[in-house]
Amino acid sequence: MNEQTNYTEAFEELKKIVTEIEQKDISIDDLSEKVKRATQLIKICKSKLDSTEEDVNLILKELNDVK
Repeated sequence: MNEQTNYTEAFEELKKIVTEIEQKDISIDDLSEKVKRATQLIKICKSKLDSTEEDVNLILKELNDVK
């Protein structure tokens, strides 16, 4: 998994793969690779979202502690 890929890049590539699969523009031979790549991209997106959620929760906690 390429951690250098940012959320936006991963999400855009994932949308492209989904569109290709939905439009049946890929061969069965390529389908396995596309699904594997989509899985990697989903993991990248989930990791970025989880990290952002943790950061936001930490900031909110710090703001609540300031009172």
